[in-house]
Amino acid sequence: MNIGEAVKNRILQLCNKRCITINKLANISGVTQSTINNIVSGRNNSTTVSTIKKLCDGLDITICDFFNTDEFKNLEQEIK
Repeated sequence: MNIGEAVKNRILQLCNKRCITINKLANISGVTQSTINNIVSGRNNSTTVSTIKKLCDGLDITICDFFNTDEFKNLEQEIK
């Protein structure tokens, strides 16, 4: 799994946990729905930290909370 997939999975997990749609996440975070759709569809595999911070602010979590999962802890090194 790469970082883009892990970010996508985490966003979907957080939306499911809170029973919110991508549209609702866009509204509460100030990130455009098209940007979030591009992330979760895999068209954007290089999401910026700034975008993730906005999503976290909308979800009322910290960046540390966002990345504090086994999925991120077990990412393979991408530079080989």
